[in-house]
Amino acid sequence: MANRLRFGIFLAPFHKPGINPTLALQQDLELIQWLDRCGYDEAWIGEHHSAGSEIIASPEIFIATAAERSRHIRLGTGVASLSYHNPLWVAERIVLLDHLTRGRVMLGVGPGALPTDARMIGIDPSQTRQLLEESLGVIMQLLTSDEPVTFRNDRWDLREARLHLRPYSNPLFDIATAAVASPAGPRLAGRHGVGMLSIGATSAAGFDALALHWDVIEAEAKAHGKAVDRSKWRLVGLVHIAETMDQAMRDVEYGIEHWFHYFQAVAAFPQMAVPGNNVKEMIEFVNESGFGAIGTPDMAVKQIERLHAQSNGGFGAYLMLAHNWADPAATHKSYELIARHVMPHFQGHHLPTMDAAARAEKLRPDLAAKHAQAVEDMQARYQSEVAARAH
Repeated sequence: MANRLRFGIFLAPFHKPGINPTLALQQDLELIQWLDRCGYDEAWIGEHHSAGSEIIASPEIFIATAAERSRHIRLGTGVASLSYHNPLWVAERIVLLDHLTRGRVMLGVGPGALPTDARMIGIDPSQTRQLLEESLGVIMQLLTSDEPVTFRNDRWDLREARLHLRPYSNPLFDIATAAVASPAGPRLAGRHGVGMLSIGATSAAGFDALALHWDVIEAEAKAHGKAVDRSKWRLVGLVHIAETMDQAMRDVEYGIEHWFHYFQAVAAFPQMAVPGNNVKEMIEFVNESGFGAIGTPDMAVKQIERLHAQSNGGFGAYLMLAHNWADPAATHKSYELIARHVMPHFQGHHLPTMDAAARAEKLRPDLAAKHAQAVEDMQARYQSEVAARAH
């Protein structure tokens, strides 16, 4: 890859119902701190209000807390469910975070993934994408213009609305729309000239749609006089690695069954339907279908290379879906191994050190001989000086 690939996570999160939620949230914050120490670039935090597993209700509050516990990693809403919120308040909150984090915040937007969320506030799933489109249009006007915005639909009534703070970031923090398989996300990304989060990049439907999605972005951007940048395209994949294949398989026995059950029987999210009746079948599906990589660092490298080829031109960031397949210690170890052995392949750090070692090894015999001879010459010179002083 010609450019430095960024690495990060997409944190829903996925916790097993019944565990201590306070502890689970603290572990999520500790994971962000660990990623920051390991040199990861980004973390995107989800918004969910039902179903018992994805327990962060406000990515903005979580980001504010995580920002105070980290130094470098950028933090985004992954994603803010725009159909649930007044767009003026979404814009206000993200600009506030932009100032509080000194430009480390990002805004990811989507329609809302869980129908059980929308149902509680009287929104039919058929409405969410239209509300997303209308809301993002208002938000972009508020963020990029000083002109007041007047807008009304069945849910919101904005009357000469405007922000009372301008963004800290200049010209603007990163904004990205969520995409799985349909052209809805790419269409909006191109229309507004923003980035894209391909959340289902390794699913069968999402993988097949990757190149098409970028074609949609470019076509929409051209039609609306916008420019789009592949570096703002982020692909989400599933990975758990260990030092050996056997260790990785033992690690995921901790939580992979809950994760599969969640998408098989709880979350009404058909794009993420996954087969498998036991741990063995689940691991086989992940590895054999290309859905993810459970194993060694080399497998993670191959997954990214496969996505790069399918994207037909490259992308800017690879985000790992934070899945809680393994316990916290093994999860941290997986991210550390990725930082040590996978990230250098795609960030320009892999070959230079190997080339330097190869050059030194090739030159070693000749240089070692010269070094040894220099030591002998110095010894002989010193002995001559001692002998001369004795006389």
